[in-house]
Amino acid sequence: MLTPDFIASARRTLDIERDAVAALTPRIGPDFVKACTLLLACKGRVVVTGMGKSGHIGSKIAATLASTGTPAFFVHPGEASHGDLGMVTRADVVIAISNSGETSEVLTILPIIKRLGVPLISMTGKPGSTLAKVGDAHLDVSVEQEACPHNLAPTASTTATLAMGDALAVALLEARGFTPEDFAFSHPGGALGRRLLLTVESLMQKGERLPQVTRDVPLTTALLEMTRKGLGMTAITDSDGRVLGVFTDGDLRRVLDQGADVRTVSVGAVMTPGGKRIAGSALAAEAVQKMEAGKITALMVCDEAGKLAGVIHLQDLLRAGVV
Repeated sequence: MLTPDFIASARRTLDIERDAVAALTPRIGPDFVKACTLLLACKGRVVVTGMGKSGHIGSKIAATLASTGTPAFFVHPGEASHGDLGMVTRADVVIAISNSGETSEVLTILPIIKRLGVPLISMTGKPGSTLAKVGDAHLDVSVEQEACPHNLAPTASTTATLAMGDALAVALLEARGFTPEDFAFSHPGGALGRRLLLTVESLMQKGERLPQVTRDVPLTTALLEMTRKGLGMTAITDSDGRVLGVFTDGDLRRVLDQGADVRTVSVGAVMTPGGKRIAGSALAAEAVQKMEAGKITALMVCDEAGKLAGVIHLQDLLRAGVV
């Protein structure tokens, strides 16, 4: 029995699919522009349909559109013939996908789509097919060969179709001025949502967890405060709570290297004046950026008057999934 050459097979597959995607570039022309124009002008939703593997790809395209600012959903063409076509309104745009362009379940619903006057964007591998000809815009996703050695299983063709769908979604995203913040609102449970929606105020340590001493206290008192609160630092404030500076584990090492007497020196004499700060309304992601830039693990959170409102630590950001 011959040993299968898995590596050669995998590399051949990737080469074929790479070439299939590369072949799409010169086809991005007037029909692609028309498709984007129709989708941008859509007052309703984008309805994507396709059968079999084309349907699976269509479902992904619909999901990508929906998450990048273009409301969209997938309708199975078989179910559409039995009532689901009622989901389509005159304000919608339909994207119909079929590699052959002759898929019977898709062609069956075309008369209804045309009767409603709904714009139709077709994505096929056969520019001369029925579906290609009836589309208001046709996107050619044909491939020279499938990665399947028998040239049967949809592989390169589905990859090309998916890539064309991504090209549409990104073109629309940029045309709409869709921002990372917009994306986060569509993905509040994801890592990006946490990064872009959580504020410092919602994560910071405050109240009894807040390490804080005045500048005139002995350094030993500040060290006890740091130990109790466990954040590796303490804020130094005046009697009104305005921040004057900060004392950290790093400052302690510096003081010890200088041979200072921790029992007699005041914390104000050895603190770092000012200290790194951030507003409570700032995004948690901004706190991460400031910590990385300053190579520190905590930031003091101050109000507009410079009064201490809280402290945000790297561990707070890790627990929230921001980092």
